[in-house]
Amino acid sequence: MIKALCTDIDGTLLNSIRDLSPRLIEVISRYPKNFPVILASSRMPDAMRHLLVDLGKNPQPLVAYNGGFVLSSDGEILENQTIPVDLVAKILRLTAKSEIHISLYQGENWYEEKNDYWSQREIRNTKVQCTWMKGMEVVDLWSKGDSGAHKVMCMGDSNEINWLFGELHFEHANDLHLYRSSDTYLEIAPKSISKATGLKKILAHEFDFGMEAVIAFGDNYNDIDLLQSVGWGVAVDNARPEVKMVAKEITSHHKEDGVAMVLEKLLTKSER
Repeated sequence: MIKALCTDIDGTLLNSIRDLSPRLIEVISRYPKNFPVILASSRMPDAMRHLLVDLGKNPQPLVAYNGGFVLSSDGEILENQTIPVDLVAKILRLTAKSEIHISLYQGENWYEEKNDYWSQREIRNTKVQCTWMKGMEVVDLWSKGDSGAHKVMCMGDSNEINWLFGELHFEHANDLHLYRSSDTYLEIAPKSISKATGLKKILAHEFDFGMEAVIAFGDNYNDIDLLQSVGWGVAVDNARPEVKMVAKEITSHHKEDGVAMVLEKLLTKSER
């Protein structure tokens, strides 16, 4: 029996205009008030909370930064894994002579050095405002607090992103998760975490059931562990082939309300 929903956001839950569809909002409203809707994303917490508000489900536990920063429904930090600050500095030095745009994230904070196409696109897509600060100034700030980045986002020309991926994979494959969410994006996170590890922490802390009672949805490489670990893993039709291979079900494209379709089917079964 399914007792909770855990879902990726971009390319999975959101429609073609990067929003929640009326159909999805309606079907979620038909589930019991105490039915957990856990968002698991590479996004920062504030880029997820407004979606929960629109679903009428705030507050809920959150798996942010692919599992590096995990919050309970009352805001308690359950996981806090960062990329060491010296490694963040190395990435900044490595990309200094390139055109690659670097965004730095830690907890509730998002730092941007350049006000350009990439930063404005992220502000528009996530509906969150950043803090304008030079990358090395952020490194200095984190050095004083002995902390690092939950996520380093690298955006730019696909050839330069390919080059950076190769450099970091060669030297730091054991330390870093390197996610290619598209040809022009490279998301960097600590190696020790995943969406699945984040969800496990939440269930152990807050609920009386395990992973087998969760339905999860995803589309990209960082969703593979999650779909493999839960009772029912569902890939949207636009998912990577590797994600579809581990899924128990494949639903429609994210632009065609694939998540809503499965949730409607589940409701119909439970109402019989």
